[in-house]
Amino acid sequence: MVGGGQLARMTHQAAISLGQSLRILAQSPQDGAALVTADVMIGDHTSYDAVVSFAAGCDVLTFDHEHVPTDLIRSLAAAGHVVHPGADSLVHAQDKAVMRAALRAAGFPGPKWASVSTVAEIDEFGDAHGWPVVLKVARGGYDGRGVWTLPDAGAATHVLEPGRRHIVEQRVPIRRELAALVARSPFGQVSLWPIVQTVQHDGICVEVIAPAPDLSEELAGNAARLAVLLAEKLGVVGVMAVEFFETPDGLLVNELAMRPHNSGHWTIEGSRTSQFEQHLRAVLDYPLGSTAMTAPWVVMANLLGGPDGGMRIDERVHHAMAGWPDVKLHLYGKAPRPGRKLGHVTALGSDLAEVRARAQAAARYLHQGGQR
Repeated sequence: MVGGGQLARMTHQAAISLGQSLRILAQSPQDGAALVTADVMIGDHTSYDAVVSFAAGCDVLTFDHEHVPTDLIRSLAAAGHVVHPGADSLVHAQDKAVMRAALRAAGFPGPKWASVSTVAEIDEFGDAHGWPVVLKVARGGYDGRGVWTLPDAGAATHVLEPGRRHIVEQRVPIRRELAALVARSPFGQVSLWPIVQTVQHDGICVEVIAPAPDLSEELAGNAARLAVLLAEKLGVVGVMAVEFFETPDGLLVNELAMRPHNSGHWTIEGSRTSQFEQHLRAVLDYPLGSTAMTAPWVVMANLLGGPDGGMRIDERVHHAMAGWPDVKLHLYGKAPRPGRKLGHVTALGSDLAEVRARAQAAARYLHQGGQR
């Protein structure tokens, strides 16, 4: 797995029970996965020599992020390495302009959009489709970074980066955000978890509710159908997350991620097969596991670095475990900074309000301290 973050760390845990050894390409010995994995190589994921050296002896190469250059992935495949997902699939998660063009050509629902490189082009789009608009970098943005809501063209002058490709999208009325998580194997077997609701603050996911509450069978079925069709259309191998906007007129595809995803962390305790185990099964072309839920409701809450970057976890972990013994805690071993995902907690149960309250309370205590 190229990348040494929390996704690789949790994939390593899943590999152990499958009898597999996960090799990690990390940028630093202090990366979360590098701290717990025996087979670690330190190197730059943008270096062909580093990635080729890393791939030697691996059965399959896969990723915990989308930042490996597309041409490098193609070169690896041409040299005989098995890479899942392949470059022709992964580029749709790497490049928002490529994704939007492919979705539009295939007839998948999405907001109106355009590729832009000048303030004048943004002004033209806003005048045609209404203000405000949403400006995004085509490559490299995540967790709200590289995304701006612009009230007018003048605001673009402060954020448009010369020499970097951008897209502009119509800002649509959103009821809430949903996500579908699908896995697909080279054999063509597909599995899908229940559709979830994701809760965002400042562009960062803070909470996931599984299944999405008060979601009609029609919308849930439509989201599942679109996710499976996308996985097949794009030739995805592994886990793919499809993020949706639920609008008054139905679903719109927001973004794609072709790897285990934050919207699926709840599956570690909340599903018979976690997204991490399923990703390994898929890229190794094993039969896929059951995605049945282990409880009627599952809620995951992210643990984020505070304004000072830190989240004191020393004595708080002890007290959190005592206060919420049935809430599962996952820490990623990451250096803290403001807004960074440092871990998550997961609660399960039969009453959504109670399950959500437990997850939120445990996360709040770990972040802020105070009374349990």
